[in-house]
Amino acid sequence: MKKQGKAFVFRGKYFFLFILIVYGILFFVDSQSTLLSLRKSGAVLLKVLPIFAAVILFTALLNYFLQPRQIARHLGRESGLQGWLWALAAGIISHGPMYAWYPLLEDLRSHGMRDGLIVVFFSARTIKLPLLPMMIDYFGWSFTLILSLYILTGALLQGRLLELLEKIRFKR
Repeated sequence: MKKQGKAFVFRGKYFFLFILIVYGILFFVDSQSTLLSLRKSGAVLLKVLPIFAAVILFTALLNYFLQPRQIARHLGRESGLQGWLWALAAGIISHGPMYAWYPLLEDLRSHGMRDGLIVVFFSARTIKLPLLPMMIDYFGWSFTLILSLYILTGALLQGRLLELLEKIRFKR
């Protein structure tokens, strides 16, 4: 029998309330600009909804097919070198806006993904596979390769540094 998931918590309620109050005040100050701003915000929301839907679908599929212990084996405390390599590869091949990955990574983190691997994932995202041919054309193979290696090394160092700082913090 599967364990029931955690209850939904609306974490941004105070921020959302603050934004509503600000928009309410601005509506009385300059209603025309406020309505224009709301229309533009709505248009942006409509553009990102498919991305959010895809992330939610991917998260649901991940939760359905992968058990927390499977994720922990690949990205958890005992993942070793394999976890670092998975995080690098996932960061390189991931596309889309960064904020669209937050829910998925938060879910993976709740299943045991190490914080250092999240840092590696985000840092490795600076390498954009679709843009590499253009970069090679402008700067050449050696520059592109060396820069990419520096980025990947920096990603690993940042992830490791975060884990070391967490160890120091939790020893207190």
